[in-house]
Amino acid sequence: MDPATQIMRRIAALAKITDEPGGITRTFASPGMQRANGLVAEWMREAGMVTRLDAMGNLIGRLDSPAPRARTLLLGSHLDTVRDAGRFDGPLGVLLGIAAAAHLRRQTIRPGFAVEVVGFCDEEGVRYQTTYLGSKAMAGGLEPRDFQLQDAAGVRLAEALKALGGSAGRWKTARRDPRTLLGYVEAHIEQGPVLEKNHLAVGVVTGIAGQTRARVVFTGQAGHAGTVPMNLRRDALCAAAEWVLAVEQEARAVTGLVATTGQIAALPGASNVIPGEARLTLDVRHAEDRVRNTAQKKLEGLARAIARQRKIRVKIERVHTAAAAACCPDLSARLGRAVARHQRKVLPLPSGAGHDAAMLARITPVAMLFIRCRGGISHHPDEFVRTADVRVALAVLNDFIAGLAKDYECV
Repeated sequence: MDPATQIMRRIAALAKITDEPGGITRTFASPGMQRANGLVAEWMREAGMVTRLDAMGNLIGRLDSPAPRARTLLLGSHLDTVRDAGRFDGPLGVLLGIAAAAHLRRQTIRPGFAVEVVGFCDEEGVRYQTTYLGSKAMAGGLEPRDFQLQDAAGVRLAEALKALGGSAGRWKTARRDPRTLLGYVEAHIEQGPVLEKNHLAVGVVTGIAGQTRARVVFTGQAGHAGTVPMNLRRDALCAAAEWVLAVEQEARAVTGLVATTGQIAALPGASNVIPGEARLTLDVRHAEDRVRNTAQKKLEGLARAIARQRKIRVKIERVHTAAAAACCPDLSARLGRAVARHQRKVLPLPSGAGHDAAMLARITPVAMLFIRCRGGISHHPDEFVRTADVRVALAVLNDFIAGLAKDYECV
C-alpha cells in the first residue's frame, strides 16, 4: 500500500477513538488516550520500532543506531485533541514520523543517529488548562506543584497520570539530556490559509509565537432578576462582557498580537438570577515575548479597572506561559532543501499556534514542516488534508532524514 494512503487510513482509524461520542475528543490520560496509545504503539512496532511509555505517559517508538553513543533525532507530535476536534491536528505528525522511520529502516544507509517517534500525551491542555504537559516534561520544565492541578471533576494530575501508565513520583525520568539529542522535527497541519492561497503543499516554519494563558474570575453579587434595580447591581457577567470587548480592542491595536477569551461561564446560571460570578479564560500570543508580556499586563490591568468601577472583585491566575521559540537555521535549511525537491517554492511561515516544538526548543534544535489544510480550518470536524499533500510531506521528511543520515553515516 502507498504509505500516504496508509497514513490516511490510520488517521481515519484514530478518529474513531474518542471520549465523547459524535466527535473526536481525547484528553490527557483519558480512556480514549489510552486506546490511541495502544493502537499507535502497534503501528510503531510494525515499523520495526521498540516502544515504551515514559513517566509522563508520552508514547515513544525507537529505531536504534549501530553507532556507539549515537545521539537521537526526535520526530512526532501529539495524540491528544481539543473537544470536537478535527482528525489531523497532532496525529498526522506522529503518523508521518512512523512512516519516515519505516522508510529509513528499509534503506541500506546506516545512520549514525537513532530515531525516535514521539506521540506526546498532552499538547492541547484541555483537561488541566496547562498545555504541553508531555513535551514540557521531556524538556524538564514541569514543577512538583503541577501534579496538584485539578480537572473539572476534581481529579488531580498525579492521579490521572497513573491511569495512563505514568508516574508522578518518577516524572523527572521523562526529562531528556540535551547532550543525547540531535534535534526534533515536527510535521503539522498549518492551521491557517497561507499555503492554500499560495497553492503549495508544504512550508517551513521559522518560529513559534509565545503564549500566555490565564484564568479570570469576576465576583459580584447574585440577586433576583426582577427586584434588584439596575443602578444597584454588581453583575459579574456584565463586567466580564465589558472586559471581553476590551481584550478584542487592545489586541486589534497591536500588530501581530492575538488575544482570545475562549471559555466563559456565568454562575449560578439561572435565567432569573443576576450572575454573581463569571469565569473566563484568556489566551495571549505574539512572536515577540516583550510585546506579549506588555499586552498581558495591560489586559490584566483593564480587568482590575473594570472590577473597581463596578465594585466587584477579580482574580487572575496565569496557568501557562511559553516563550516564543525560533526554529534552528541549520535544520530548517535542510528541511527547505528537501522541500525544494518536491515543489516549486519554499515558503517560510511563522506559527501563531503553539506546538510541542516550542518546549523541545529549550533543550535541542527544532524544525517544523507545515502541511496545507483546506480553508485553513483546524480544531474543527471540517479539518481536512489531501492525500497528495501527505505524500509530499512524507517525501520531504524522507529526503531530510536521508540527507542528515549521509552527514552522520555510521561507517
